[in-house]
Amino acid sequence: MKIGLFLTNQQHLDTDMVSALAEQITMVHHARDRGWDSLFSGQHYLNEGNNNQLQIVPFLARLMPEAGEMTTGLGILLLGLHNPVYVAETVATLDVIAKGNFVFGIGLGYRDVEFDAFNVPKGKRVARMVECLELVRRLWTEDSVTHHGETCRLDAVRMNIRPVQQPSPPVWVAANNDRAIRRAAEIGDTWMINPHSTTATVRRQLVLYREALGAAGKPFPRELPCMKEIFCARDRKTAIEMAGPYLFAKYRDYASWGQDAAMPADESFDQDFDDLLRDRFVLGSPEECYEQLRPCFEELGCNHFIFRTHWAGMPLPTALASMRLISDELLPALKKL
Repeated sequence: MKIGLFLTNQQHLDTDMVSALAEQITMVHHARDRGWDSLFSGQHYLNEGNNNQLQIVPFLARLMPEAGEMTTGLGILLLGLHNPVYVAETVATLDVIAKGNFVFGIGLGYRDVEFDAFNVPKGKRVARMVECLELVRRLWTEDSVTHHGETCRLDAVRMNIRPVQQPSPPVWVAANNDRAIRRAAEIGDTWMINPHSTTATVRRQLVLYREALGAAGKPFPRELPCMKEIFCARDRKTAIEMAGPYLFAKYRDYASWGQDAAMPADESFDQDFDDLLRDRFVLGSPEECYEQLRPCFEELGCNHFIFRTHWAGMPLPTALASMRLISDELLPALKKL
């Protein structure tokens, strides 16, 4: 079992971003020094409401020296928004900086404001993402690439900067709805399970994922990563009191941005917090958190948890209190698996 840290990298507008970066580096140092395995962060453009965010590529490049031997990864890059040549050279560069210890996490995205900003029309969003990934892989492996498309024009070019990992860093595809799950099986090396769905939904979708792998003639991946919203305290009541306001605010933002519209029809974030957290979030003592995670590793086969235990507005000491309990009591139990 591997354990990763997801840095939310999303702050309120009145937050000093220099200080916020220093706080996130403190969290990275804790994870590095206490045996956590990986480090991820995500991407958005034109954050809405009371939110601000550093861009993922320079952010991760800054954190890599702080992370030591931890795997670092894009969790995720909004692939269809970007030029394939930019993606191929940028991810290859990140893989070199990480000495070949890097994950290429990708996803479609769901916010119209981002697609509009990059002039990606409806009806072509999925095709753009799939085409971009295919072209990136060609640029990493072929000596002469010709491609005439909407995103770029290439005539017998060779990209000289290649990733350390050949033919490619592992491609983790984030997917929420059923169609996206099947697509993840077809184009990716593994499915990066989101933290938004209930365990019941993921259990059902895992059947679809296995079926799609079979249809594509691909084996089940050796690594099945699962992101989880988690907060450890001495008991569940305390965990909910400490984390609830920040976690619930995050999902209110998701609802206003349309994230649950990209989910299966039976998933909605427009719920009271008690209903929202049921079978979805992991909150409680280390022992309670272990039991809440048990279906993920015993039934679903997840073997790489990526924990987010900090959300916009949460003070650093609060996040570190959860991280310490995870490191001291939950991580050793999970590492025995």
